[in-house]
Amino acid sequence: MVVPAGLGTPAQIAYAVPDVDRAVAHWATRVGAGPFIVRRHIELDEVWYRGEASVFDHSSAYGQWGSVMVELVQDHGSAPSAVRERFGPDESGLHHVAHIVDDLEAAIAHLHAHGYTTVMSARTSTDVWFHFLECTAADGPDHLIELYERSPGLVGFYEMVAAAANGWDGRDPFM
Repeated sequence: MVVPAGLGTPAQIAYAVPDVDRAVAHWATRVGAGPFIVRRHIELDEVWYRGEASVFDHSSAYGQWGSVMVELVQDHGSAPSAVRERFGPDESGLHHVAHIVDDLEAAIAHLHAHGYTTVMSARTSTDVWFHFLECTAADGPDHLIELYERSPGLVGFYEMVAAAANGWDGRDPFM
């Protein structure tokens, strides 16, 4: 199954990592992505994992990789989460591809109609919802889809990360 039309070009590709600081150093020196903004223990006001209330204690590093943002996600917790169900604490790999959409509820309904199921939904302390969906078909992608609704704050954050990469010399991978 291909991601249904209407989501547009991915805005971000994300990897689960066991240690966000080591991952930033690796991605900057070996891949050339960066520089990275690191947010530690991101505050979430509400988390739902497969329909049950949960906790998602994570840190993320955000950097630019060519024309796309790369996110490195470290799950610190032991509670069920969209990261922990796919990767153990010492494992790493492609976790999700994120899309910014104009109508979040319509995009979720569209994906549900195409066989995707919601794995986890969470609301940040700044009242931004994000949702992870998976494909249940055998021919689906081996990663989750993350959806955000377009907002000035979210778009501004993506623009700030991209601007930081302009002229970056690769020396200091942390902003």
